[in-house]
Amino acid sequence: MKTFSMSAALNENTAEEAPMLRTGYRWVVLLFAWGALLLTFVDRLAWGSLGLAAGASLGMPIAALGVFVTAFYAGYVLSNVVGGLATDLLGARLMLSLSLVPLGVCTALFGSITSLYMGLMLQALMGLAAGCDYAACIKLTTSWFDVKSRGRAIGLLLTATSLAVVLTNWLVPMLLHFSGWTQIYQGLGVVTCVFGMACLFVLRDGPLSSRQKQLPRDRERIDVRLLLRNRNLMLVALAGLGAMWGTWGFAFWANALMVKGHGLSPSAAGSITMMFGVGAIVSKPCIGLLSDWLGGRRKALVMLCVGSFAGLLLVFGSLHTETQFRMVAPLLGVTAFAYSPLMAAMIAEIAGPLLAGSATGMTNALWQLGSVIVPVTVGAVYQWSHSFLAAFITLALGPLVACVSMMAVRELPAD
Repeated sequence: MKTFSMSAALNENTAEEAPMLRTGYRWVVLLFAWGALLLTFVDRLAWGSLGLAAGASLGMPIAALGVFVTAFYAGYVLSNVVGGLATDLLGARLMLSLSLVPLGVCTALFGSITSLYMGLMLQALMGLAAGCDYAACIKLTTSWFDVKSRGRAIGLLLTATSLAVVLTNWLVPMLLHFSGWTQIYQGLGVVTCVFGMACLFVLRDGPLSSRQKQLPRDRERIDVRLLLRNRNLMLVALAGLGAMWGTWGFAFWANALMVKGHGLSPSAAGSITMMFGVGAIVSKPCIGLLSDWLGGRRKALVMLCVGSFAGLLLVFGSLHTETQFRMVAPLLGVTAFAYSPLMAAMIAEIAGPLLAGSATGMTNALWQLGSVIVPVTVGAVYQWSHSFLAAFITLALGPLVACVSMMAVRELPAD
């Protein structure tokens, strides 16, 4: 309890910090954090659009495409834990650059692979580099925006992940008409490296996280294991695992399933998945504002999102025509992403600014286990059953578990 009482004390803004939290610079911080998340997710999601072309050139069967995604997330899950702790120790600004620059190098090198094993190794390294990004972005945002404006700030920040879905499904297939998949990966790598170096010079850590440096030494020795014993934190982490199972399982497999299961063209499937991302972009800042308007209440909104997500996945799996897919995809996108800023805010508020990076990294590592397992699981289910609906029933199990887990969360009183 000592840890969380201290976190509550850190949440109270001092008279000196309040003007800093109202400066225009905090929006610059948010913009760079948003750009970092965008690039990280474009780098990882590009395989969803480039996998069929790359697999054909490397002579891989369709079931093997999911193994590359699993390799990425194996590294990603591991580095989330270490990266979250390092973010609290070294600062979010430094960790953001230490994440983006190596990610850019590995992404560029991935465009030159000549074998399955070389690709798996580079995807794992890309995951290791990218895993530090999320905790650093969340900590930067929560340390520059106080609790009264945090919902909308995190909602805006996490539109980057949704926009990445749109960009990769619109821009990447278009680029494939003019260049090969190898050149696309190399270009993404260069852009990511340059942006990572820019973050190092432009950003600085926020006043709320900087205050921990003024604490006495005996109060800095915080047992991170206390986070693991926090019931609410673990329940939200379990809910996030189930929700991410559905979200990223759809993002990685929707294109291939629509092409193989219903004979859509790759461009038509990509445009449908793009509409899935458009719905998500709109929903995140809106639900953040709604949560702030409700006084920081988030549990009921999360349950509404993940419950609707499970239902719409089953509906999507029952459709057959391109027109039907286009009608449902934006609604599916709203429910598939709207929960994420609410869960991120809950995690940061449970831990407080002193442990926000550690808690975010640890819970995101658990969340991403869904992303590690679901690509191979859905691929195996489809290859065994040849059923479009069976694949989507598999996806819907995740958000259903999330809804049940959130029922058990005891929501903390809003400040």
